[in-house]
Amino acid sequence: MSGKHLTRRRFVGKTAAAASALTLSGPTILAPSAAEAGKPAILGGVPVRKAKFPEWPVIGEGDDAAWLEVFHAKGWYRGKAVAEFQKKFAALCGAKYCQAVNGGTTALWTSLVALGVGPGDEVLVPPFTFVATVNVVLLQYAIPVFVDTDRETFQMDHRKIEARITERTRAIIPVHLGGAPANMDAILAIAKKHNLAVIEDACQAHLAEWRGKKVGSLGDTGCFSFQVSKNLSSGDGGAILTNDDGVMERCFSFHTNGRERKNTPEFAAMHNGTNARMTEFQATLLLRGLTRIEQQMKTREQNAAYLSDQIKDVAGLRPTQTYEGVTRHAYHLYMMRYDPEGFGGLTRAQFAAALTAEGVPIRTGYGPLNKAPFIEQELRSRHFQRIYSREYVDNYFKNNECPENDRLCAGEALWFTQPMLLGSRADMDQIAAAIRKVQANAADIKKAGSALEKVKVIDV
Repeated sequence: MSGKHLTRRRFVGKTAAAASALTLSGPTILAPSAAEAGKPAILGGVPVRKAKFPEWPVIGEGDDAAWLEVFHAKGWYRGKAVAEFQKKFAALCGAKYCQAVNGGTTALWTSLVALGVGPGDEVLVPPFTFVATVNVVLLQYAIPVFVDTDRETFQMDHRKIEARITERTRAIIPVHLGGAPANMDAILAIAKKHNLAVIEDACQAHLAEWRGKKVGSLGDTGCFSFQVSKNLSSGDGGAILTNDDGVMERCFSFHTNGRERKNTPEFAAMHNGTNARMTEFQATLLLRGLTRIEQQMKTREQNAAYLSDQIKDVAGLRPTQTYEGVTRHAYHLYMMRYDPEGFGGLTRAQFAAALTAEGVPIRTGYGPLNKAPFIEQELRSRHFQRIYSREYVDNYFKNNECPENDRLCAGEALWFTQPMLLGSRADMDQIAAAIRKVQANAADIKKAGSALEKVKVIDV
């Protein structure tokens, strides 16, 4: 990869670099300790750990009192807390405006509307992402055009963007997957060259940075999710960042049934819109979360760097790289690529099942979104066929291949979720020990075949 990988500047940049570059020089299989060489848990042995990883979401001292204050005041509708959160989140991310909404999906959808994307348009998206990134494009009767994945980073491959641009292309949605920024220098330059809007999907990347600037503040809009698993959570909820006055006005109007912020008569709708407003309850939880998000970020960064160092010599596991411009990784996910040759030919599913049995849950990532059956169902529906010719749709599917992403989805992608990185250094040691134990016992696990079916592994 042409020098665009891993790490952002400063300490965080250095830790991210450690997480990726450590495995670049010929990894070897280490001799296991006695404990690591013991009978694997998936075959009836004692698991490396039985304790749970930190629970999420975190409930801090005073959270319940703040929430109950809203409850008893009966000011449940958008008001003081929402306004305060919008102001603080915009300032924290270095953006002029923040519009709070009721979900990350809604943030993306609202952005498309505000930027004028609609029927007949194409939007460039990655195939390795949560389905919402594509759903919102289809909601606008626009076409999601997939740009293949850079397997080293799990991000949209910026080198393949221009080949996917046509006269219909209106916007690019880069996803800062797992908390690692996409290559924003390249994406913004391409967008400027072709007069395209950029909607940053930063739903997994709270406080991540590109060249010292927070993601979400770089494109025309930046979209965040506060769903329960996210690093900043209110159960559900979302936000849109923008530095453009006009875009802000359109986002506000769409999210509140077409009303305008100023000079709108009561009950009068000036535009088309929906109800995507955030409640005071959500905003209150988010304000509480903001008081601890920085410390949680530092804990994840430190644990990610330490874990990377512990597994740097494990053949068959390679933490994802990041681009040179990344100066902070949010670590919503600790992402890795798996090579069965380093684990005696164990498939990714077998490895994941065996590691989970050792008390270390691991997930195998998203499937190839460009091949999701619902996309063809939508594009061949009567609604879409009134907009797009059969020839156009047929050609779309002929040119819908993402071979690098297929390889990633078929047997390479793995990740740990962010609450695991909020544990202790001893927790990181146990993760590494469990990995080495599975590696040391790979031959026996591979022979056991049917036993693996008893272990449930969550894929997404």
